[in-house]
Amino acid sequence: MTDALLPAAPQPLEKENDGYFRKGCNPLAQTGRSKLQNQRAALNQQILKAVRMRTGAENLLKVATNPKVREQVRLELSFVNSDLQMLKEELEGLNISVGVYQNTEEAFTIPLIPLGLKETKDVDFSVVLKDFILEHYSEDGYLYEDEIADLMDLRQACRTPSRDEAGVELLMTYFIQLGFVESRFFPPTRQMGLLFTWYDSLTGVPVSQQNLLLEKASVLFNTGALYTQIGTRCDRQTQAGLENAIDAFQRAAGVLNYLKETFTHTPSYDMSPAMLSVLVKMMLAQAQESVFEKISLPGIRNEFFMLVKVAQEAAKVGEVYQQLHAAMSQVPVKENIPYSWASLACVKGHHYAALAHYFTAILLIDHQVKPGTDLDHQEKCLSQLYDRMPEGLTPLATLKNDQQRRQLGKSHLRRAMTHHEESVREASLCKKLRSIEVLQKVLCAAQERSRLTYAQHQEDDDLLNLIDAPSVVGPLSVFSANKRWTPPRSIRFTAEEGDLGFTLRGNAPVQVHFLDPYCSASVAGAREGDYIVSIQLVDCKWLTVSEVMKLLKSFGEDEIEMKVVSLLDSTSSMHNKSATYSVGMQKTYSMICLAIDDDDKTDKTKKISKKLSFLSWGTNKNRQKSASTLCLPSVGVARPQVKKKLPSPFSLLNSDSSLY
Repeated sequence: MTDALLPAAPQPLEKENDGYFRKGCNPLAQTGRSKLQNQRAALNQQILKAVRMRTGAENLLKVATNPKVREQVRLELSFVNSDLQMLKEELEGLNISVGVYQNTEEAFTIPLIPLGLKETKDVDFSVVLKDFILEHYSEDGYLYEDEIADLMDLRQACRTPSRDEAGVELLMTYFIQLGFVESRFFPPTRQMGLLFTWYDSLTGVPVSQQNLLLEKASVLFNTGALYTQIGTRCDRQTQAGLENAIDAFQRAAGVLNYLKETFTHTPSYDMSPAMLSVLVKMMLAQAQESVFEKISLPGIRNEFFMLVKVAQEAAKVGEVYQQLHAAMSQVPVKENIPYSWASLACVKGHHYAALAHYFTAILLIDHQVKPGTDLDHQEKCLSQLYDRMPEGLTPLATLKNDQQRRQLGKSHLRRAMTHHEESVREASLCKKLRSIEVLQKVLCAAQERSRLTYAQHQEDDDLLNLIDAPSVVGPLSVFSANKRWTPPRSIRFTAEEGDLGFTLRGNAPVQVHFLDPYCSASVAGAREGDYIVSIQLVDCKWLTVSEVMKLLKSFGEDEIEMKVVSLLDSTSSMHNKSATYSVGMQKTYSMICLAIDDDDKTDKTKKISKKLSFLSWGTNKNRQKSASTLCLPSVGVARPQVKKKLPSPFSLLNSDSSLY
């Protein structure tokens, strides 16, 4: 991750384009991103020095008894704390330096936030592993110098991954190797004497551990961070680029969510459950924003149903960003999250809420009921725009009454202008956001458009007649009149030793997933993909995965009555947003296999592994085993693989529709 650091003994493992470094790694690259990462590494070292000075001053203050010495130490401590605060603010500036990560072709799109890669120190495996081989396996450790050197070169290469699928594969290759190394050389009852040090990507504070848990967690974090950089790099002026951006942010959220659920006690704050939850929300919000951009890219036709769809999608984006801002404002996250990130989430929440009101206003003002109009469909769409209609209004009456439509439309324009003003104000309060020129242009252009539209339809008595426009809601969830459902089926079953025999996915409604064909629920008639509508007469249609799981666990081994429904249309897709949980199972690599090509594995095996023995963790046999058993759970639906897709399906949503 520090481009100035070179592998100790680079091996020509990959000869593509006459390169001398591993595929997916180029430590000599002098891109804007690599220079930014070099600055991050230098800042980490300065922060480390300041932290050590502060620790020493605090220890001296505890033991000093001389008043003059204590006063001098307090003064020095204040200087150190001030210096440390300035360094952290400088690191925050790097975290919001989104410009170098964006696609160079973009002209008028709001920047997305990538995560910076975690930095680490060098680790020398050779002495410790050689001694362990001699002591535990009674073999000469020097026979395996090449394999140990390959492992160290692989780790060194992972410090400078390329921002593409090859870089992701490089990180995942090292993650797989760590599993093999841990099982053979890191017994749980013994410390091996190796100290792994990684720097917090948000605060720059180093943390160290003598086991591989921190190493594995940090590699996974960097995998998720690399996906975010890939997502921000995509060309968002094309459909293919937006598809790739959505896919990358899904995968980033999937990796970070897996990290949160599996490595629950990492000492680094950027990998704490609270911070990872916020980062997952941020990736999902940016994926949802890319979905909106994909819908809007061909152009927004001034047509009733098109405007309804765009308004709902914009409302959904605004909603998820408002939720993200609320999560970033909670203690203790807000103390470590960059202030500019929270400000940008607030700005986008207001901006997209304003767009939702603007497009709703346009469909109300510009579209009149004409002969041959599908009035029933329009009435249904208008009713779905709101949780409730304004007092005294009904969808059908509003569509038929020209005056009511215009007044309601102008009310939406006023709310749009209010949100625009708030987004511009929030952006002006943050120094970092004020320096992002494209953001200021987008916000001001949208605000001016709403102001001009309102000015065209403004009347003298508007302030007396305008009603309060209700909030626009996002698209409907899966329970829709467009779907055909089976009648509810009653399933009676028990959890055997705490194991239900299936996992859950989805979010309002929840689906049965990974159903064991021999479990009690399957025998009682449950099927893969069933939607759970009630449990013991408790309505579950609008409950989340965690709420349904908690309800199922509450019955212990008592008999459970669960009612389910199924889609009659077999081609209908699974629910868009989903999260994988299991009951009575440890967190294992058991959900979605890594997409590693067998031919690539064979070629790389021939180049890296030179002898067959207990130590040959790179053998074809072991790699085939890893490809078939090492799996990273996804919190969503895996989409069909296409050529040149990013490896490992960390998918959180289906980009063909909205996140619900």
